[in-house]
Amino acid sequence: MKIPFLNLKQVNAPYMDALKNTATAVVESGWYIRGSYCERFEREFAAYCGRAYGVGVGNGLDALTLMLRASIELGRLKPGDEILVPANTYIATILAVRAAGLVPVLVEPCRDTCNLDVDCLQEACSPKTRAILVVHLYGRLADMPAICTFAKSHNILVFEDVAQAHGAFLDEKNFLSNAAAYSFYPTKNLGALGDAGMVVTDDAELARIVRMLGNYGSETKYVNQYVGVNSRLDEIQAAVLLEKMKHLNNWNNRRREIAARYCAEIKNPQVRLTPLPANPKAHVWHVFPVFCERRDELQEFLKARGIETLVHYPIPPHLQEAFVGAVDRGELRHGALPLTEELARTELSIPMGPSLTDDQVAYVIESINAFI
Repeated sequence: MKIPFLNLKQVNAPYMDALKNTATAVVESGWYIRGSYCERFEREFAAYCGRAYGVGVGNGLDALTLMLRASIELGRLKPGDEILVPANTYIATILAVRAAGLVPVLVEPCRDTCNLDVDCLQEACSPKTRAILVVHLYGRLADMPAICTFAKSHNILVFEDVAQAHGAFLDEKNFLSNAAAYSFYPTKNLGALGDAGMVVTDDAELARIVRMLGNYGSETKYVNQYVGVNSRLDEIQAAVLLEKMKHLNNWNNRRREIAARYCAEIKNPQVRLTPLPANPKAHVWHVFPVFCERRDELQEFLKARGIETLVHYPIPPHLQEAFVGAVDRGELRHGALPLTEELARTELSIPMGPSLTDDQVAYVIESINAFI
């Protein structure tokens, strides 16, 4: 049996006619940038997230960067401020902080969730700390009530990187961040047919400035208030996302079903799993990670059985060549990060997605349990 890590063609196949019709409608409309489809998707996705405003941008990295840059333009942050960031995130989170002229401070994750460890926040703080950028890694919500309570007590802002957690929600509406950034890269739970991103927020002024910054710093044509960039959600991607958004909850529910089987039936003592969350809505399983000290051997064993796996992420950001000397230059701050390095050494992502069949899931489970 051959099982791909994620078969996007298979995921999209049942909706091919609708996607083709949608793309055709955009082409025939004659309007391709920031038109009616973009406006509708911004409105509907923001509402889906429980937010008042959404601003479509070119990709997830731009969403993060522009969210932070808008906060600087509003005077809520200033260049050189420190932002607490989980140390085991994908490098894009840290690149965005740097691109905005801010200083990332890397914080260890919690072993059970792989998300930001709230108990490590106090030690990471300094007089320059002005915000926390939370990452909901693998599709599991971080402990937002505890993080927001900590932030409020220290008078600092909270932002979210939700690139992997479309459709993961808390029941409590009192623990929302100042703004959140989404990526719609094709492999995401809600994926475009190319790059796309969005900032969602309840802050009308922040949303307005994000929109301006992504449009050359302009709100009125040929009038540029800020040094902006070109980062806009195009009409075809917005139309595709509107069509696919209809199925997001069902896709996430299928991911939860698969995860429940993995958690219940993978019994190999060499393989550690992250436990199911108490609130099932708080995890959408963008990635299903397992952890094994013999990770590379396990990966080869599964490959020999036709099962494709990936590693998220083999080199933690603080050990990347891009950041050599960054600490000495004051562009990055962190202490010892043993858990982050352990996760990078042992993590293996096994197949997860709405197109997986029950037989394929059973075969993955059987194969992992057979690894000796």
